[in-house]
Amino acid sequence: MSEHNTYLQMIEKLFAQFAEFMWGIPLLVLLIGGGTFFIIYSRFTPFRYIKHAIDILRGKYDDPDDPGQINHFQALSSALASTVGMGNISGVAVAIHMGGPGAIFWMWVSAIVGSATKFFTCTLAIMYRGKDDKGEIQGGPMYVITEALNPRYRPLAILFSVAGLFGCLSLFQANQLNQIIRDEIYRPNSIFVENPFIGDLITGIVMALIVAMVIFGGIKRIGLVASRMVPSMVTLYLVAGILILFKNYSEIPTFFTLIFKDAFTGEAVLGGAVGTVIITGIRRAAFSNEAGIGTEAMAHGAAKTTKPIREGLVAMLGPFIDTIIVCSITAFVILSTGVWQSSEANGVTLTTQAFHIGLPGIGKFVLIIIVFVFSISTMIGYSYYGSKCTSFLFGTKWKKSYRIFYTISIVLGAIVSIDIVINFIDGMFAIMAIPTMVSTLILAPKVMKSAKQYFSEIRSV
Repeated sequence: MSEHNTYLQMIEKLFAQFAEFMWGIPLLVLLIGGGTFFIIYSRFTPFRYIKHAIDILRGKYDDPDDPGQINHFQALSSALASTVGMGNISGVAVAIHMGGPGAIFWMWVSAIVGSATKFFTCTLAIMYRGKDDKGEIQGGPMYVITEALNPRYRPLAILFSVAGLFGCLSLFQANQLNQIIRDEIYRPNSIFVENPFIGDLITGIVMALIVAMVIFGGIKRIGLVASRMVPSMVTLYLVAGILILFKNYSEIPTFFTLIFKDAFTGEAVLGGAVGTVIITGIRRAAFSNEAGIGTEAMAHGAAKTTKPIREGLVAMLGPFIDTIIVCSITAFVILSTGVWQSSEANGVTLTTQAFHIGLPGIGKFVLIIIVFVFSISTMIGYSYYGSKCTSFLFGTKWKKSYRIFYTISIVLGAIVSIDIVINFIDGMFAIMAIPTMVSTLILAPKVMKSAKQYFSEIRSV
């Protein structure tokens, strides 16, 4: 048994070192520096068209005859199905646990610059769509690189796809959904106490079967399911969170002060490590809203449109919904209930404790429902990303095989430790960010040229 534990500790340490190495200063400069460049380079122009973006989202400019597979609303819903999930519930708790309240400030910063990044990456995903071996139009960083850049950049497309094939596995979602079921259903009712592995395995199999029923239907079914699940799950979560905040409204100014103060002092982190606070906030924001990672561009690249700027504007709304609204609710609930100081728990367990205190009697049950919907929707969305990477690398005939592999990986995610899962996925996301950001920085002038033409057209109408 001790040898087994030693082996697991070695694996955890290896993945931790891998993630720490990948999320070093160069990558942070690439993501935050790149996003800041996009804001300045665009002169905040896209931010002035938020109302227009909402009109696009509402279907005002939809044309069923446009190339693509899903409408603008379904594209954003598919992207949000992947981003609005356990990163918002569990990821925020991990950020506070590892980096203190100040990490939330850096998540906000990352979301603001991430909105600009998404405008550029998702506009490019429409501008430079390619075709798979069946002749179907596809979008995403790998197609942007191969369609718009010199062939010598093709290794970047391959690198992105390989990392996406593994990075888009739903290990984290399966792990955290299983954890809340284990903590709140199995243990209190003395189920599988003597053999928790059996309980984890059963939960993993059930999750895999539910997800499989959707993902084998392709992006159209994913988009349809996501467009129905995402609005309802976000609304339910916001209502529950606001109820808790209303009960603790007098403390709101206090934890706002705490967030801003800790962001620049790192007092809540051992040794006052401001760098740890910043890195933790940006890592968790990247996992939550995925700006600059490239996954979101694969979903938006499937939108029915002939106007790339339209999808870029719609994509900009993602980080605002995901991080500024949903992640903030989680952070405020954790801070206002005080569990971040009174508990050693991490991940979804910490958030569950906060909801239990904030809404006694019903809080944890509400969160279980929300976590279930969030997790399943994210697993559904991620499957599409992984299958696109597989098709790019090996051809569309391998999509079915990947979906089988993906389904099995959900079971694996339910039984491995959270540390292994977080660091493995973080490392893969970091690798994906490199080709995405490099290609977007190179092609930024193309986006701005198209933007000037488009905004000129709508002003003249």
